[in-house]
Amino acid sequence: MIEKIVIANRGEIALRILRACKELGIKTVAVHSEADRDLKHVLLADESVCIGPAPSGESYLNVPAIISAAEVTDSVAIHPGYGFLSENADFAERVENSGFIFIGPKADTIRVMGDKVAAIEAMQQAGVPTVPGSDGPLDGNGKRTKEMGAKIGYPVIIKAAGGGGGRGMRVVHSEATLLNAVAMTKAEAEASFGNAMVYMEKYLENPRHVEFQILSDTHGNAIHLGERDCSMQRRHQKVVEEAPAPGITEQQRNDIGTRCAEACRQIGYRGAGTFEFLYENGEFYFIEMNTRVQVEHPVTELITGVDIVKEQILIASGEPLSYKQEEITLRGHAVECRINAEDPENFLPSPGNINQLHTPGGPGVRVDTHIYNGYRVPPYYDSMIGKLITHGETRDSAIARMRIALQEMVISGIKTNIPLHIDIMRDSAFKAGGANIHYLEKKLGL
Repeated sequence: MIEKIVIANRGEIALRILRACKELGIKTVAVHSEADRDLKHVLLADESVCIGPAPSGESYLNVPAIISAAEVTDSVAIHPGYGFLSENADFAERVENSGFIFIGPKADTIRVMGDKVAAIEAMQQAGVPTVPGSDGPLDGNGKRTKEMGAKIGYPVIIKAAGGGGGRGMRVVHSEATLLNAVAMTKAEAEASFGNAMVYMEKYLENPRHVEFQILSDTHGNAIHLGERDCSMQRRHQKVVEEAPAPGITEQQRNDIGTRCAEACRQIGYRGAGTFEFLYENGEFYFIEMNTRVQVEHPVTELITGVDIVKEQILIASGEPLSYKQEEITLRGHAVECRINAEDPENFLPSPGNINQLHTPGGPGVRVDTHIYNGYRVPPYYDSMIGKLITHGETRDSAIARMRIALQEMVISGIKTNIPLHIDIMRDSAFKAGGANIHYLEKKLGL
């Protein structure tokens, strides 16, 4: 077993990792910026190391400082959490070249999955369904690009191979604007990601976002933990997630989940990962793989009983998976609301002091947060300050518990998006299940 882990992140995920380490009897080192000295996991860790000023570029993205922290504390491994350096192949490579264990996939795997074109090719080889498209990068041949657009059928979407987080995409509705859209997306991709490669896909107009959670060890074992629906989004950012996805049959779950697990075996995947799909008219279309733990992993934990973060650590220690596929059963339904420090009307960040905090309780209620009374939310990082998760025997009971929990939750001194979540829990389309990825933005008039 790994003896000591550097937690290379902040906020609720850092605290989540620390708790998993404590359960496993592993010592922890919290690295933090100057602005985060009072974070809960920093105060609870066995050791802490300041790695730089408040800006993330000088702290949480400071690779030499993080590796130095591991060296001076005699740590064995580094857990990147999500965001920051979690999907940075160069970081993973430098961690392992420095003699430490990276709690995640191998650097080469991260590179392949981070390149959307390479990821699609890998999934096609593994039998995972993909969106009809160019099956590779677009070259400079305008005639061939137009022929491809006509064959796929409009609308199409031009995507940057190195893009992510909703950036580097442009929808094209006719041939007349196709080549200009390709040129503009290439220029933006080069400027934003240092990679001008773009590809073309069929644009699905009213899809849902459904993703599959997998775990894969270094002994050739891989399993899936079912799917999540993450269709409640604003500007490509998830707002509410749930598991299992409404309307997905057990046959569909087993079919796609088995293919994802097989893909992991074929590419030699190590750790936790998520296969993201667009789902429309009963069909799944792979769009990308996230090679890290997801923000929304708690809903899967609640319906399966599997501790995904502990499994990450055990896999990194060289242990085989704790579960076989036939041992995974889905129990009930879970819903997660991301609680952000932001104005619920205009979504502008709302940093500041938390004067009062009251978290809800009761059956089936889980709160993952790093905030506490008197904590100051800094202005330098993502606005998410916690996650509220509820579980029930049915979807209706999980939603009812969420609505009650949201009404009980008190965070004063800053603005939060709790009113938006209460509105969503009361929304008839959400309660019915199966709303598409555009629904929330249309509801909000965006």
